Amino acid sequence: MNRLWATRAFHVLLFIAVVFGVEEARLAWLQLGFGGARTAGSTLVDNAVLQRSDGLILDSGRGQFRDRRGRLLTGEPVQTLAAFPDDGKPRGASIFTAKVAKELNVDPATLENWFAGLREPAFWKERGVNRALDLSDSQIKAVNEAKLTGVAVLPVVNRYPSSIEPMHAIGYISQHPERVRQLYGNQLTEHRMAINRPIGGAGLERSLDRLLQGIGPTAVIQVTDGTRQPLDGLGLRMIQPTNPHYPLQVTTTIDLDIQQAAERILRDQRIRKGAVVVLDAANADIAAMASLPRLNPYRIGESGTDERNHALQAEPPGSVFKTVTLAAAIESGIATWDEEFICNGHYGKYGLKCWKHDGHGVITLKEAYAESCNVVFAQLAERMDPAWLQITADRLGLARQVGWHTDRFVDGSPLRLMPEEENGAVFLSRKLAEDGGLRAGTGIGQRDVRVTPLQAANMVVSVLHDGKVFSPRLVKDVRYADGTLMTAIPVHASKSKHGQILPRTASLLREGMRAVVQEGTAQGALKGASWPLAGKSGTAELAGRQQARNDHWFVGYGPAKGKPRYAVAVLLEDQPSGLRNRAAEVFGAIMEQLRLLELRSAAQAEER
Repeated sequence: MNRLWATRAFHVLLFIAVVFGVEEARLAWLQLGFGGARTAGSTLVDNAVLQRSDGLILDSGRGQFRDRRGRLLTGEPVQTLAAFPDDGKPRGASIFTAKVAKELNVDPATLENWFAGLREPAFWKERGVNRALDLSDSQIKAVNEAKLTGVAVLPVVNRYPSSIEPMHAIGYISQHPERVRQLYGNQLTEHRMAINRPIGGAGLERSLDRLLQGIGPTAVIQVTDGTRQPLDGLGLRMIQPTNPHYPLQVTTTIDLDIQQAAERILRDQRIRKGAVVVLDAANADIAAMASLPRLNPYRIGESGTDERNHALQAEPPGSVFKTVTLAAAIESGIATWDEEFICNGHYGKYGLKCWKHDGHGVITLKEAYAESCNVVFAQLAERMDPAWLQITADRLGLARQVGWHTDRFVDGSPLRLMPEEENGAVFLSRKLAEDGGLRAGTGIGQRDVRVTPLQAANMVVSVLHDGKVFSPRLVKDVRYADGTLMTAIPVHASKSKHGQILPRTASLLREGMRAVVQEGTAQGALKGASWPLAGKSGTAELAGRQQARNDHWFVGYGPAKGKPRYAVAVLLEDQPSGLRNRAAEVFGAIMEQLRLLELRSAAQAEER
């Protein structure tokens, strides 16, 4: 009997030992990081260290953006000065601190006060921005030779490079606890994300945030005792993710050379507010998208800056909208290309005036478009069923969002690459459109008409493709860190529920745009251009919003002979009334730079 009980007891104990052994093995497997994607601080060893250490993030692990040629637009690696709190203990001889301060071009007291005021690890920042200073070789040498306690030169990744003007299309990241809670509540509950973790605040940073988050940061820690004093012999320790697929790499459609050329031209022309959009004429890919006032991703709301992307904001287009009125008049049959009209300088019915005080006299529809005659286009709009203006605008991709989007992306959720894009408008309501005066103002791009620079440039691409409307991309693909493809962003059309304009209508619009440059309102600014160009100018009065102020527009393409390469929209906002429209000159300067870049690219291709 005793032997039987002894045997049973042995079996029970053996079973318990096996169960505990399995659980201990499973726990060890997970804690050593083999149970899934390992992130910093994910194992027992890591957590134990973090509980008694001061940590400093070297790389957030967030995905990076590249231009269409593979050049980094975010994620600039730098060597910078890092310091850890010393709890009031001396860091070393003041003579060495003074040498470091001299190399940093600051007063020694400033550096010592910064050291003394640290309550958590920090980097030495550039003046005026929240970006780690990229140390020169002499500065690195001075820091290393000083051997100051708790001070080191460390490799850090700045989110936005100092050599590239921050782009509204890329956007910015910021701390936003409420949105983190809304979007990533489950990850907060599972302790896989902190409430103060920066997330996308605008642009692609925001629309792609769920893909860019990554799997964890790379951090360096200084192991300390209970009083936060560094432990002898342990020094600094680095913790980083081990998954080779992250961070993700987003290939945009932006061409950095074109982007910087557009920015430089706006700067040289002393433009303070506006936007430029350059689209690839072949498929409406966004090669450049410049917006002013500039963006400071490190100080949102700073005076003289604006986080809003003006290329995606809808503004009164002025005579640029006559392109829509012209197409609607032709397709509705209320006018023909060679029909003659009389312009005596005013449209007395509603007090509208033509920009040419004495009028254009007898003028054909083609000439009226080239000369941007208000009288003719007000007359066309008034005698037209307003539905034709609304439908034709929709067919050309106006008064609706056209930026690339899908109901189901690679992760199964909807995605709109440019959610900030405004719809724009033609009429605020059908009832208001019944008023003849409002319709006349609408026909010349005033009253309630609103268009974004992106939509205006895309309209030009549609005209070049016989009425086919594309959905402009800002991203080509998303790749893993090792370069393998995660998902592609295919070229999409943005079809109107009303179909598209006829190829013949598109052909007449192209003829009209060429006439604008050859014999019309842009003749003086563009006729001598190296590339033959075509387009349409527009001046929109801002009466009611800003008295005696105008918006200046020019949209067009080039070269106008052979195969067009680019479609461009230029918007110069808030210009003084009476000032000549400079948008055509800016357009011409951008086209000249595009031509030179094309020549350089061709020369480089021949060399290869």
